[in-house]
Amino acid sequence: MQIYLALQPLVALIAGILILLMPRLLNYIVAIYLIVNGILGLMPR
Repeated sequence: MQIYLALQPLVALIAGILILLMPRLLNYIVAIYLIVNGILGLMPR
């Protein structure tokens, strides 16, 4: 049995929850999200 977990939806979910809990962190969360998305987009599958 193999479990496949997509990282981008998981990162987006965590970022959304953190923004709801701490709106002052919005700039940092968006920056980290974009960096992680960029790194994941560059990695070969």
